[in-house]
Amino acid sequence: MSARLDLVPVLDLMDGQVVRARAGKRDDYRPLQSTLCDSSRPAAVLHGLLALYPFRRIYIADLDAILKRGHHGKVVEALQRLHPELEFWVDGGFSSTAAAQASRAAGRGRPVLGSESLTALPEGVAWPAQGVLSLDFRGDDFLGSDTFLQYPERWPAQVIVMTLARVGMEAGPDLARLVQLRQLNPACRFYAAGGVRHAGDLSALAGAGAAGVLLASALHDGRLSRTELAGFHTAHPTSAAGGAKANVPAPDR
Repeated sequence: MSARLDLVPVLDLMDGQVVRARAGKRDDYRPLQSTLCDSSRPAAVLHGLLALYPFRRIYIADLDAILKRGHHGKVVEALQRLHPELEFWVDGGFSSTAAAQASRAAGRGRPVLGSESLTALPEGVAWPAQGVLSLDFRGDDFLGSDTFLQYPERWPAQVIVMTLARVGMEAGPDLARLVQLRQLNPACRFYAAGGVRHAGDLSALAGAGAAGVLLASALHDGRLSRTELAGFHTAHPTSAAGGAKANVPAPDR
């Protein structure tokens, strides 16, 4: 049996569609083409992911919100109505803890606060309830205030290590950075994001101490099978199952 990881599929939302993220170059993102579904509409893509494997939580990057040109709040709400059994983590480009708390209060999933968007690291009780921190990197450059790395004792229970330059690039995960950040606060559960190519990378991440991993391209390109996923992750009993290609209508934005 492989080491257990929390496997979290990613939906990158832009202009009402799921897009294929590559190297963090958002101007170049295009509508997703996937082996799992015949549409880039959010509900269709999510249906295809759940047909591949009964995942328990989903990460949503609202790229319009991150880029300050709108948001997908209604889309997130619709997906939650369709799949109340899932936990949604939502990066809404929150620039403040108040904005994250308002999103949580509106029922739009657990807020993910990205260092590239948040003006400063919250102190202690100022951290939003159930909030997740995303430490965002592009190559060797950290995106955000230096306080995020200077005060690791302020980090919440769950931390995403977002390596944007590796996203969608089949470059392999940044194991060294994961290990480095774990040493700063071993009490946190760290989620790796970017670069996963195959099951061997999942094994390497588990060996490096990751609690979970965000996945996109490796799922949509068919490089991780249902059997391989099951070797790392315990199925959610109420999620969809099967393996057929999905083509279902999605809610309008």
